[in-house]
Amino acid sequence: MTERIPRDKKNDYTETMAQTRRDFVYDKTGSTFHHVSHYDFEPERTAGNVENFIGVAQVPIGLAGPLLVNGEHAQGEFYVPMATSEGTLVASYNRGMRLLHAAGGARVCIVDDAMQRAPVFIFEHARQARDFGAWVEENFGQIKAAAETTTRSGQLRNIEQYAAARMRYLRFNFTTGDAAGQNMVGKATYVACEWIMENYSGIVRYMLSGAMDTDKKHSQLNTLHTRGKRVIAEVILPNALIEKTMGVSAKNLFKARAITQVGGFMAGSINTGAHSANGIAATFLATGQDVANVAESSAAVTYADLDDDGNYYFSITIPSLIVATYGGGTGLPTQQECLNLLGCNGQGKVRKLAEIIGGTVLAGELSLMSAVLTGDWVTSHDALGRNR
Repeated sequence: MTERIPRDKKNDYTETMAQTRRDFVYDKTGSTFHHVSHYDFEPERTAGNVENFIGVAQVPIGLAGPLLVNGEHAQGEFYVPMATSEGTLVASYNRGMRLLHAAGGARVCIVDDAMQRAPVFIFEHARQARDFGAWVEENFGQIKAAAETTTRSGQLRNIEQYAAARMRYLRFNFTTGDAAGQNMVGKATYVACEWIMENYSGIVRYMLSGAMDTDKKHSQLNTLHTRGKRVIAEVILPNALIEKTMGVSAKNLFKARAITQVGGFMAGSINTGAHSANGIAATFLATGQDVANVAESSAAVTYADLDDDGNYYFSITIPSLIVATYGGGTGLPTQQECLNLLGCNGQGKVRKLAEIIGGTVLAGELSLMSAVLTGDWVTSHDALGRNR
């Protein structure tokens, strides 16, 4: 019989249990954990964040900035912590932030905010499913009331409906305060669905998720309708400033974007930019976000324009930025320090964090494309990205 990993059902988050599991691994594999076992907070702090705790993964954190943000919630200069093991990444973002600062900063705003759970209701035939959809619209107020009994900060904003065969997919859209909200909206939607089952006859069965919420994976639906925060970051850059800071002209940047739009389209990419996942993943790790949400959050739409005076307008729209400043991994000690650095720790700060990340991503896009055109992309990795 396979021996199970040791656990203490009454008190599993202790240094004693962590050491017991490390000893278990040594007995089974001969592997030791000198670095994994070194941390300076109590294992009790990880309850609710991990199971079978044995230690920590130490990822280097670099500092980029100052990032100048002209947002509605984030205003001023910010030094951005970025957790990564990729050489040149922090340096590249730092260079992009220098360009943005010289141009007066990144203008950032949040234009939509919603977190979803998408149950599906199955009927005997399509007409029943269609009629159910009309009933949902008529009874939205009571469905909303039922859902919101489970949460203090979550509010049901609206319900999208999609029909296929004898099924009716309902995409519940919630606002979730300072939490990312996936668990919050899952519980609220479950209670709403149970209320529906009690008050509407003819439903054969339902599933709490019919996969149209596309949790932890990107979808075109998210690009169009938003999941998390829909963030737009933009800047207008004089040609002389781009040439001085990046060594490339605004005209060549504009032409390069036109070429990459075609390449991205042909490849079927979910992102018309260069590498938003880099900046998002690095800030997510540093600030305690659910890193798997990079799958959705890294989708992006870039747009560039060149005016008659040679000024370069550039923007990036992040349609599904899923972030939190309260709950989950944001409460861990290291991540708390990084959130404090940004002034984004706790309640009432999530939109500020989203705008800072939006500005960070904008900086990275400008820096990388410039590096590709000048040849710095290869030479900088040779200089900073080798560790052998």
